[in-house]
Amino acid sequence: MSNSFATMPRLYNQFLSPRKYIPGKRRISIYWTWSYPWEANRDTNELDNRFSTMAEVRRAGWPNFESIEYSEKMFLQGIAGTLELFHLGTVRFQQLAGEVTSHPVSIFQRIDQAGQRLPIDERILNDTDTLMVFGLDHMVTEQEASPEEINAISNWLKREGTCLVLSPHHDVGVSEDLKERQMEYKHHGDPLVPRQQRFGTYTRSLMKGLGVPVINRYGLRPATINGTNQLAPLNINKDLDSRGWLNGVTTFNFHMHLPHYAVTTEDSKLISVLARQPIDMSHPHPFIEAGNTEFNMFLWMPPSGERVGEILLADSTIFTTLFGSDPSLDQFWKNIARL
Repeated sequence: MSNSFATMPRLYNQFLSPRKYIPGKRRISIYWTWSYPWEANRDTNELDNRFSTMAEVRRAGWPNFESIEYSEKMFLQGIAGTLELFHLGTVRFQQLAGEVTSHPVSIFQRIDQAGQRLPIDERILNDTDTLMVFGLDHMVTEQEASPEEINAISNWLKREGTCLVLSPHHDVGVSEDLKERQMEYKHHGDPLVPRQQRFGTYTRSLMKGLGVPVINRYGLRPATINGTNQLAPLNINKDLDSRGWLNGVTTFNFHMHLPHYAVTTEDSKLISVLARQPIDMSHPHPFIEAGNTEFNMFLWMPPSGERVGEILLADSTIFTTLFGSDPSLDQFWKNIARL
């Protein structure tokens, strides 16, 4: 991850002059679905459904965050510090995408640090070709897409060349059975994730409104090679990838708990599963016990009917360097920026 705070993205919702449109070059925007104040102000005595504090991250990740820029003098140590860390993790993607597109990547939050609420509307959409919706809102914060937002995005997807990337995060600990929650926790092995951490009300409501037949489930640990953090290769269906989203791609980056994007329709023409990720089978999980060895990692909805824009599903952690990076991931980012 880049430690250059000079390249820190702007974190408040503010509208600068629209990006100067360059023909053939895509304009990319990232939209964080959370309410920053609600997430940052969560009671740290609550065990479930909150982000870790930066102090907890430092303890669990010691000594990775013991340099001066993460100290109490330089970095917020509560939950807000962890939210800032997520922002920092996307800097390298922003830099690479900017090099490919010749446009800076715009960053927006549904509700920012100053309490400014920003729905997805024409202010964002008129200056965007690829919109990435990072679904990291805890369900308890009750973020939902409004009918006006769904209508605005539907109309935007009627514009030639648009692409919507939906990234609902994991849904851990759904069961009321505490033993099952503990099984899930032992499976992914991340001490910073509570026994219940449910994400994605906003993206779920958006998917429902747009007719995207997918739901995010679980938090599965991907298989790695020889106990390293190098992922086992993706199982890619190249025959379905007619657009070339995964050209030159073999793996994404490692993350301990990734969502399974379960398809809820049998209409194979509506949506295609382009990549599946092998699961780490060393610890049991309800999804494994149901007979699964892979989970859906990257999906594509080609244009259909009045919708000429494309819809992709990929977890937001694929676009951050907090969990590592390699040339395969760089190539995936370039594909997203170019296509």
